[in-house]
Amino acid sequence: QVQLVESGGGLVQAGGSLRLSCAASGNAFSSNVMGWHRQAPGKQRELVATITSGGSTNYADSVKGRITISRDNTKNTVYLQMNSLKPEDTAVYYCRITIAFNTYWGQGTQVTVSS
Repeated sequence: QVQLVESGGGLVQAGGSLRLSCAASGNAFSSNVMGWHRQAPGKQRELVATITSGGSTNYADSVKGRITISRDNTKNTVYLQMNSLKPEDTAVYYCRITIAFNTYWGQGTQVTVSS
């Protein structure tokens, strides 16, 4: 079993920045994919970004150039640096880790961007 603990959400004005963190504990094997998804009210959960244990990244088109995903393998922690935030970035952000064929989710952290 793997546990994910997210932190760093909050309220920010448009154009501002936030940094989300997600720490994995338990059987978080070294070979995995970690990522962030988000869900806005009334919308489906969508991918924001993913990063493999080797450092390969993938981003949603809507966040490219504004958001950067990174990780510290020694701490089993993934980060999401969000810059130039827009009101449409407002959502609950969920951390995810996939190990082999198993996927685990964090509890989510609210990000609210005011105009």
